Amino acid sequence: MIVVMKPKAPRAQVDAVVARFEEFGVAVHLSEGAERTIVGAVGDLRRMEPDDLQAMAGVERVIRVLHPFKLASLDFHPRPTVVRAGRATFGGGDVTVVAGACAVEKADTYLAAAEAVKAAGAHMLRGGAFKPRTSPYAFQGLGRAGLAILEEARKQTGLPFVTEVLSIEDIESVAASADMLQIGARNAQNFPLLRAAGRSGRPVMLKRGMSQTIEEWLMAADYILSEGNPDVVLCERGIRTFETMTRNTFDVGAIALVRELCHLPVIADPSHASGRASLVPALAVAAVAAGADGLMIEVHTCPERALCDGGQSLTPEGFEAAMGRIRAVSRARVYGRGVGEVAGG
Repeated sequence: MIVVMKPKAPRAQVDAVVARFEEFGVAVHLSEGAERTIVGAVGDLRRMEPDDLQAMAGVERVIRVLHPFKLASLDFHPRPTVVRAGRATFGGGDVTVVAGACAVEKADTYLAAAEAVKAAGAHMLRGGAFKPRTSPYAFQGLGRAGLAILEEARKQTGLPFVTEVLSIEDIESVAASADMLQIGARNAQNFPLLRAAGRSGRPVMLKRGMSQTIEEWLMAADYILSEGNPDVVLCERGIRTFETMTRNTFDVGAIALVRELCHLPVIADPSHASGRASLVPALAVAAVAAGADGLMIEVHTCPERALCDGGQSLTPEGFEAAMGRIRAVSRARVYGRGVGEVAGG
């Protein structure tokens, strides 16, 4: 249930509504804007009548939220959220591009890729220090040594970085190093990890699970938001279907729908969505045309020698060419946004 307060309602009236909700033992969250405050309650409210709240001083209207996801809903937060991670901004108007190697393999190759994507116009680096792999025999990442390489790349390029966290035990060390935490598709419904990420103090990129419905994805976001962390970026990375010619099936419609339902920024990962480097530029521009706030693209200086996902990684030259197409579509799309310049560049 959501209570929209009247413009410039005094704090005492807001507190009275909060106290009323707390009498029913539900969690209360505030969204405070320049003009209005919105009070959202999450929990069992079957015994509470909206008319009782409507009669309280300072209340403009009471809304029952029909979606099971509450905090991610546009009902609770009517204006789009802007998430900042270091110098990168998601949802602020421009298309934000995150790029880099899938995994941090060794310092020289990762740093070369980082310099290349910066030169082509990327705004943030990606790279896995900890890698969840289907096979236990595949490259699992360098762990904390990989974090050190990512920190060096940030120092050299000036770009912030996002990296995946796999376990609650690793959150503290990864959050101390990274500008943004990534929850990958395999952990998209690891609810203890989602809650812990929400308490990390870092922005969180939440990838859609490979078999997750949109409703389940947004409810997963609520786990993070419910811990008091408003800085969540959603990432559509393709879903598992009967199709076998691509790694996943890119659900471009999910981007448009999430923008209608949710206030959080939503980006796309065309690399994982297709699994084929040749398809990445086309899917990237499709995502931008559908309204994505950003893109996450894998780039490797020598994809044929990559230890992880080389087949879906662009070369630096391929990434530069893709950025030209992305810019052209972003200028033309109905949202009227462009690809922002690198902060400070």
